[in-house]
Amino acid sequence: MLPVPLTTLEVASADASFRRYFRARTADASYIVMDAPPAHEDCRPFLHVARLFRAAGANAPEILAENLDEGFLLLTDFGNTTYLSALNEQTADRLYRDANAELVKIQFASRPGELPEYDEALLRRELMLFPDWYLAKHLKVELTDAQRQVMDQAFVAILANNLAQPRVYVHRDWHSRNLMVTERDNPGVLDFQDAVYGPITYDLVSIYKDAYIRWEEDRVLDWVVRYWEVARKAGLPVAADFGDFYRDFEWMGVQRHIKVLGIFARLYHRDGKSGYLKDMPLVMDYLRRACERYVGLRPFLYLLDELEGKTVEAGYTF
Repeated sequence: MLPVPLTTLEVASADASFRRYFRARTADASYIVMDAPPAHEDCRPFLHVARLFRAAGANAPEILAENLDEGFLLLTDFGNTTYLSALNEQTADRLYRDANAELVKIQFASRPGELPEYDEALLRRELMLFPDWYLAKHLKVELTDAQRQVMDQAFVAILANNLAQPRVYVHRDWHSRNLMVTERDNPGVLDFQDAVYGPITYDLVSIYKDAYIRWEEDRVLDWVVRYWEVARKAGLPVAADFGDFYRDFEWMGVQRHIKVLGIFARLYHRDGKSGYLKDMPLVMDYLRRACERYVGLRPFLYLLDELEGKTVEAGYTF
């Protein structure tokens, strides 16, 4: 229940799940109402992670009221200025510096057992979205036995790298649509209900190889270096050599981008959400650039080349 009478109620946003968000205004304040139908969504992970992140000093929304039986939460409102809408050549350094500082707070508070493990089974299940949804459903490509062997070998190598990385709390969607520009304690952090305990580079990949905004690679490298420096000073378990850390960042990106292509295809073909199709070329570009740089990923790049040739003939493009 709101502390004073409601003046307006309007749609704030919707995401890729069944959750919806409404902005509830009173005469002197604004709140966010989360509508998460219990048949499809469970609010308990959101509550747990919000409290973990707030305890770490991060600017996650405060839970003002909850009705888990009907799937409603009342949250503090961070406004409607996302990082995506605010990022430009002039603001990027400041906004990403703030995001790095916030991420380090969350990672420094990490404790095993608080969040689900980002283990081999989950990482592999994500990778399989690529053949199941991107290739089979979206591109209508059926892999030959030889092609599937190349893909499987690449997946084994990717997972070996990911699982060898130090583990921390992972937001899992730490990107420009889920970080809000706030006047104090920037940024406000949203959409963290799927957080896990996993590879330390994952959230960096999400924000600096963002599916929704492109930056030149030398600028991305600078931001990643700045994170690495802050993380080392904070005592986080980052590699002592930046070259090793950046390699892990790139290999983690390969896992994420393979997964994201599958997710975007599924959102379109299963859920009828076509807005993500326009973001696929950037994600594929990230994937191809990383595969080109590492010998162990070259066979997978050549497989992408083969598939690109077939899909162009069929009228599809990456």
